[in-house]
Formats: sequence, structure tokens, C-alpha cells
Amino acid sequence: MVMSFFRKGESGIEHIERRVVSMLGEARHSYDMAISAVISGADPETVEADIFATDERINRAEQELRGELVVHVSVQGADDIGSVLGYTLLIKKIERIGDQAKNIFDLTQEGVSFHGASDAKELQQYASKISSLFGEVIEILSSADEEHAIQFRDTCDALRADCEQHLRDYMHTEQPGSYAVPRAVLYRYWKRIVANLGGVVTSATEPLQHQDYLDGGRTDITDD
Repeated sequence: MVMSFFRKGESGIEHIERRVVSMLGEARHSYDMAISAVISGADPETVEADIFATDERINRAEQELRGELVVHVSVQGADDIGSVLGYTLLIKKIERIGDQAKNIFDLTQEGVSFHGASDAKELQQYASKISSLFGEVIEILSSADEEHAIQFRDTCDALRADCEQHLRDYMHTEQPGSYAVPRAVLYRYWKRIVANLGGVVTSATEPLQHQDYLDGGRTDITDD
């Protein structure tokens, strides 16, 4: 179990852990704001500045954390190299989630809005389910609960498969492109977010050589 590197006591690594949790909170905020504009009927102009400012904070945090990780390993030596490399992969995944949230918001720039659509309730429920995953990741990283981590990865696997099924359904629907394409794109972004959230947990729980993979390295779960 690799997750023990999240529980080193009062140290540079613990400080980095707090920054990671903060990044996840920022990514969730950006995601929720994007969903509010695309599905819930919020005016895109009222949330755009917030989303882009949040994305900038996430990007800045990633860059700062990279620097802190370099300093940490230079001070602590090779003993923490696995932890440092794991964190480097982990924060990149959070940064990608922020990008994907921004991509969801960008659908509004193409005039996409699911507010008031016949399937708006279904889409909102799906969006809320994914939002709740952010909180689970924070809980797992904070508690180092191995059983919860395994259950979470199973949840992500099932959600990714469900997103893929929706994509296939939209590829073969008889609905017009104006209906099917925006929904297919949304599910594609959802699949990427779920994959990266699962990857965050994998980065904290799997040996470095198996990160982004499951089943002892046989199953690739990366989705950029």
C-alpha cells in the first residue's frame, strides 16, 4: 500500500498534501460552475470570470508544487523519490481535471445549453454524481483508507464504462446531430474527469510503475 506517503507527520510532504487537497477543491468548484452554466441555466457571463480565475489558480498551484517537490527531494534525498514522483503525476491529473471543467464551460460558447431539455434532470443527476467523487477523493487521501480506495476505483471503472456506453448510443442515434453531438462531447469530458479522479487515487495507492494502470499493470485507465 503506497498511500502511507500521505501520512508522514508535520513535514514538507504534509504541506504538499494540503495544497493537493486545495487544488481538488478548486477543480470541483470550477466543475460545478461549468455545470451550472451548461445544465442548470446559470448565465455563462456570470460564471466565466470565476472559472478562468480558478483555472489560473490551479495552474499556478501545480507549478509551485513542482518547485516544492524538487526542493523536498533535494533536501530529503532519495528516500522520498517515490513519493515525489507520485505527487508529480497526481497534481498533473488535477490540473487536467481543471482543464476539462473549463472545456465543459466552453460548450456554452458554442450556444450549448441543456437547461429545459427533456433529459436535463438526467444530465443534472449525472453531473452531481461526478461532483460527489471529488469529495470522496479528498476523504481517501486524508484517511488513507485502502478499502475505500479500492471501492472508489471500482466506482470510477463503472462510471467510465457507462460514459462510453452513452457515447456509443449517441453515435448510433437517429436524433439529429444538434442533439447528439453536444451530449456526446459532454459525456466524453465526463469520462475524462472520472478517469483522472480515479487516477489521482491510483497515484496515491499503487506502486509507481503501475500508476495509471490496474490489474497489476494490465489495464490502462489513462484518459487525457
